[in-house]
Amino acid sequence: MAIGAVISHRNFTSFISSGKIYQPEQATAHQRAENLGFSSTQYVHRSTCSENIHNLKKIHFVSGYWNTISSHGLDPVTGNMLRSRAMFLSDGENKKFHMTNHKQRARGICRCFVSFPSESCNWIKPIQLKSISISNRQTLQPRHTTIYRTRTNYKSEEYDVAGADLSSLVSSEGGASEAVLVGETKPWWEQFPKRWVIVLLCFSAFLLCNMDRVNMSIAILPMSKEFNWNSATVGLIQSSFFWGYLLTQIVGGIWADKIGGKQVLGFGVVWWSIATILTPIAAKIGLPFLLIMRAFMGIGEGVAMPAMNNILSKWIPVSERSRSLAMVYSGMYLGSVVGLALSPILIQKFAWPSVFYLFGSLGSLWFAFWLSKAHSSPIEDPELSAEEKKYILGGSISKEPVTEIPWKLILSKAPVWALIVSHFCHNWGTFILLTWMPTYYNQVLKFNLTESGLLCVLPWLTMAVFANIGGWIADTLVSRGLSITNVRKIMQSIGFLGPAFFLTQLSRVKTPAMAVLCMSCSQGSDAFSQSGLYSNHQDIGPRYAGVLLGLSNTAGVLAGVFGTAATGYILQNGSWDDVFKVAVILYIIGTLVWNIFSTGEKILD
Repeated sequence: MAIGAVISHRNFTSFISSGKIYQPEQATAHQRAENLGFSSTQYVHRSTCSENIHNLKKIHFVSGYWNTISSHGLDPVTGNMLRSRAMFLSDGENKKFHMTNHKQRARGICRCFVSFPSESCNWIKPIQLKSISISNRQTLQPRHTTIYRTRTNYKSEEYDVAGADLSSLVSSEGGASEAVLVGETKPWWEQFPKRWVIVLLCFSAFLLCNMDRVNMSIAILPMSKEFNWNSATVGLIQSSFFWGYLLTQIVGGIWADKIGGKQVLGFGVVWWSIATILTPIAAKIGLPFLLIMRAFMGIGEGVAMPAMNNILSKWIPVSERSRSLAMVYSGMYLGSVVGLALSPILIQKFAWPSVFYLFGSLGSLWFAFWLSKAHSSPIEDPELSAEEKKYILGGSISKEPVTEIPWKLILSKAPVWALIVSHFCHNWGTFILLTWMPTYYNQVLKFNLTESGLLCVLPWLTMAVFANIGGWIADTLVSRGLSITNVRKIMQSIGFLGPAFFLTQLSRVKTPAMAVLCMSCSQGSDAFSQSGLYSNHQDIGPRYAGVLLGLSNTAGVLAGVFGTAATGYILQNGSWDDVFKVAVILYIIGTLVWNIFSTGEKILD
């Protein structure tokens, strides 16, 4: 980190860095060592000097003496050229003089700042020069000026210039003084916004969440052979996860809203990681212990979504809400991709227990980063810059922590029920597609899934990509003035009607390739829901975002359980077209309910 300042005065130039003052020759060498972009423009008394910065805006200066304005490149952008040209009219003569043109390349965008002393010669805050014209100004006389409460820190050494008298910087020949400050230069990882560090940590938590969840779908094959489990037993083991998962949706939301999302999400990751590591041991002890361990894993993963929603409701401003949630949820999709891709390799090389040991141990690494970097809200983070905190809070007053959940008020709001019903309709179709897709590929399209592993992960990849695309589109619409309500309705309508349309086309396609394309497009458009209903909990009640997500996701999980069972019954008495018709009907119902009753405005405070 380097902090410097250029103090220019007629025939005097000094460079301050890390608490040291360099003379002009030293300053020049020091500047070159710091690789600062530099350009100069000379000007004279009562004559206009224009500087055209890369065809942007002209800045006009008038001075009473020859001098040099020094501009240092900030925010580097490779290849920008700063061209300076000066011309002046002589006093009392109608003759034009052209100074020698000079061009210098500066690796950066130049930002010029200037301070003008008032009549009493008090210093005011520098202003950025955009389009300033000064004409026929009287020559500024040299005055002694004192800077108060100016302090720089550099590598634990402090250079305090509070109250320092700058009279020594005034030349004996007179003339006005000018100071141009060069700001801090931090490493890029320190400049990365802290709120997006939180988003990335939540993304990685959800990556681990689905990795630990889907590994059983692969490991169950060698496990069933080793322990002689039949199909009914396998189904019981797979469903035991949801016993615990359903229990902690609402409880996790209440807990997160009351004590903070950091503690709850950290607890969830540690809990399900331990349960994952203990799964092989429980399986070898006996089936009842395995069922309990899978239910314990569901308990841990059940608090993840409400806790994450609580954290992001406090850390992310509304203008970035959609893309942040889309990134976090894409971690779930990519977790399924990684889990499905790595599990067969680990099982083949190290046997099936290795999957649970490796995936579960990754949770401890994540937890170490979480403890050191995460906070439940920006107010609790002592390392957060004042600028970013102001941007996140947006001038709002911090509310007291939630001590009691107003259930009667929450359940009396129509937009809350719109969330619950829409989440149910959405997850019915989503769980059917993701749960029964391998069977559809095998029975209808005649694919050999062991040789076509890409088809298993293709929908997850598609959802990960389109979730982020939808997030950026939604935030762009909000930033351009479209109401949050309209943005949420547009994005969720795509998330409902897109899958409905592509599912109706499956019965008309003739080739397996087109069928796979329809399925992928269905899942891709479904991912726009991350910018619709999945973002709406934070819109309508940011203080109760965890509870709201717990409520709606409980309905979503029930839709997955009932929808998966109902699909099996439909296939025994009907066809795949009937399965898709039921999903399409629910998608249409969800669209109507959402567009009639939902809102993007805050209704719970």
